[in-house]
Amino acid sequence: MPQMIFVNLPVADLDRSIAFYKAVGATQNMQFSDDTAACMVLSDTIFVMLLTHAKYRQFTSREIPDAKTSAQVLLCISKESREAVDQAVMAATSAGGGGDPTPTQDYGFMYGRSYDDPDGHIWEVMWMDPAAVQTGQSEAAA
Repeated sequence: MPQMIFVNLPVADLDRSIAFYKAVGATQNMQFSDDTAACMVLSDTIFVMLLTHAKYRQFTSREIPDAKTSAQVLLCISKESREAVDQAVMAATSAGGGGDPTPTQDYGFMYGRSYDDPDGHIWEVMWMDPAAVQTGQSEAAA
């Protein structure tokens, strides 16, 4: 079985967050969702668990930081093209997220932008040219 990742995010308004994540392409797994949590599926191996603050506190006694004023993590997901990166940011901003809270990165072979969700969690979206990656690996091995 491939390794999976479950990103747990505290959210202030579960319904608003579910709508946002659906707007950026996630689907909701109802088997692992209730009125305190929602499992949002990004791929066969990537899941975002949206947790109300009360639910999140069941897993840690640490303070829940305000993601709009602090950045504890930067989450990054890949896309298949530069255009898909731009489309993801446009979808996020149309759904109520913020566009480009971190600087755009354009290195020719790699392109990245970002958005934040309604709670301020930053998602970086990146594309990398597979041919350039192969060339770079071959040159590094030589």
